[in-house]
Amino acid sequence: MRQHALNILKVTHKKQQKSDPRLDFIEMAMHGGKIGFDKIIKMIDGLVVDLKKEQDTDDEKKTYCLAELDKSEDKHKGLELDISDLNKAIADEEESIATLKSELEALEDGISKLDKAVSEATSTRKAEHDDYVATLAANTAAKDLLDFAKNRLNKFYNPKLYKAPPKRELSEEDRIVVNMGGTLAPTAAPGGIAGTGIGLNQVAPPPPPEANLAYKKSGEGSNGVISMIDLLIADLDKDNQSAKVDETDAQKEYESFMADAQEKRALDSKAITDKESAKAETESEWIADKDSKKSKTVEAMETAKYVSGLHQECDWLLKYYETRKEARAGEIDALGKAKDVLSGADYSLVQTATARLRGGK
Repeated sequence: MRQHALNILKVTHKKQQKSDPRLDFIEMAMHGGKIGFDKIIKMIDGLVVDLKKEQDTDDEKKTYCLAELDKSEDKHKGLELDISDLNKAIADEEESIATLKSELEALEDGISKLDKAVSEATSTRKAEHDDYVATLAANTAAKDLLDFAKNRLNKFYNPKLYKAPPKRELSEEDRIVVNMGGTLAPTAAPGGIAGTGIGLNQVAPPPPPEANLAYKKSGEGSNGVISMIDLLIADLDKDNQSAKVDETDAQKEYESFMADAQEKRALDSKAITDKESAKAETESEWIADKDSKKSKTVEAMETAKYVSGLHQECDWLLKYYETRKEARAGEIDALGKAKDVLSGADYSLVQTATARLRGGK
């Protein structure tokens, strides 16, 4: 019985590429013959329990390895995908920031140029208006001078058309002086020609010579001069009218330009505010994505290291799991049959297997 049980174990050993030292020990015990069957059976039972526990451990380890590798590798792939997406987002954000910066510089430069144009237009408009006022004043002074000359000519040649200067209005003090028989101070000379108040360097022309009066009727000698004066006055009126039209048109154009410039400046200022806000928001997202990328890169490295450790821990087991499981199953089966033989079971089948084994030799 001992020999038959030993043969069963030897058949199992021959099927395996690597023997189990514990099984070798049982074979030695059965071969020696000094250890009783009860003790050998107990040793067999203990080894079967150990083999089953080892298989349970391998089963649990395999389940753990497959699940952990699958989870960790999926996590690593997800992190790599996230990093790739972040790289793309960061590149897009950097491009957007550069574009917004360029647009802001263009808008600010445009506003600066617009302000300069407004300043130049205002200076030009002021100079044009000053020229208009000066021209109008000069023309008015010239008209007053011509009116004065015409009036003086009318005094001699057309008395009916002559306009005498307004009488002096006496103040209350002057009236008292006159009533008391006193003499008034002479009237001060007017501040300008014909009392206009406009100072001119030219002296009013003297009255025309009286030599020709004996040969011409009253008014005939002055008609040509007076007509010429009237033409000059008409030319001055036309010049004033033209200057007024030009001034009005120039002022309208200036006001239109200022309105357009103000509207454009408001729109550009709003655009600057909006783009600065967009730039600040994009920069904030850029910083957040950079930090996220850094964090995920570190996490991906740690995950890759963990996956590498799992492979070192699990690859051998996963590779030889079926072989180990089959070997244990064979050992457990052989140990069970050997135990049955030692326990007195019918071992005719064992004898048949042994005969066959010997015949095979």
